[in-house]
Amino acid sequence: MQPKQSIVSLPVYQPGKPIEEVKRELGLKEVIKLASNENPFGASERAKEAIQRELENISIYPDSFSTDLAAAVAARLGIERNQLVFGAGSDEVILMLARAFLSPGDETIMADETFPQYRHNAVVEGATVIEVPLRDGTHDLDAMLARVTDRTKIIWVCNPNNPTGTIVRHAELEAFIRQVPANVIVALDEAYIEYVKDEAFPDSLALMREFKNVILLRTFSKAYGLASLRIGYGAGHPDLIRMVGQVREPFNTTRMAQAAAVASLADAEFLAMCANRNAEGKAYMCRHFDRLGLHYFEAHGNFIMVDVKLPSGQAFDGLLRKGVISRANWTHYPTYIRITIGSQEQNEAFIAALESVLTEAAVLD
Repeated sequence: MQPKQSIVSLPVYQPGKPIEEVKRELGLKEVIKLASNENPFGASERAKEAIQRELENISIYPDSFSTDLAAAVAARLGIERNQLVFGAGSDEVILMLARAFLSPGDETIMADETFPQYRHNAVVEGATVIEVPLRDGTHDLDAMLARVTDRTKIIWVCNPNNPTGTIVRHAELEAFIRQVPANVIVALDEAYIEYVKDEAFPDSLALMREFKNVILLRTFSKAYGLASLRIGYGAGHPDLIRMVGQVREPFNTTRMAQAAAVASLADAEFLAMCANRNAEGKAYMCRHFDRLGLHYFEAHGNFIMVDVKLPSGQAFDGLLRKGVISRANWTHYPTYIRITIGSQEQNEAFIAALESVLTEAAVLD
């Protein structure tokens, strides 16, 4: 068997290590997973009730066009239903964008480091990937603009950026988009937007309304706590969304995911609680990183990337043996780990484990 040449050396995505696997491997009774930026506070009770109700229809195909969810999201964003396309997480919308617009010989521009699925899907389609190093952990928009050619099809801006957690602010993003050719798609991945409290964060809806080549990517996996249901969406100009929808698989989102997402949108109190407790947890972690003399990037999502002054793989293993799953092994940040902001109890356990690992490695006096 011979696969398409573009995928021969393509690495398989490596998710965060499962809790049960760590328990079995290390004989641990208690393990905290802070590797995948999941919501430590779960999902809205309204979402759980909606899932229970939808179980009665488990034998029936879902609404392929996510009609009720499209109406709810459109009303929330102040846009039309034909400006939305839904996917199994925003990951699938990324896949659809790549499938619809990238061909061998095309170029696509992204940061380095950033969410790996941009690169993954571009490589699958045989496109040339242009990776532009981050500047102080943040997208270098000027350098990205300088790499645009007549072969450029998509530019990806992850905001807040995963894994660094930094943001591009409105003024610089607007100036950037104004200089991007109108035939080049600018994909603004805002998977963590619900956690952002910086008032200078882009008004991406205004940018999407003004520029027909801008598409927003959002998800219910993070702040809404529906990661296992896989539901996300893209929002953009109707013509752009129609072209993305042409490559969408039928029935690509489930009945339960659609119902849970609609219910989650209606529970503003739960969402606000998650965002506020995340901000408290972030402040707690940053205080301790400061105390320990560890550099970290300014975090705007529900995770922090911190320099632990050890090879990240070593830090990962040390934390794992103490029952904490982190994320490590970054190409350009070899001594950094990414840690999800958890509940207060989880955050305290992580800080204690990290301090112990650093002391054992003689990083701390």
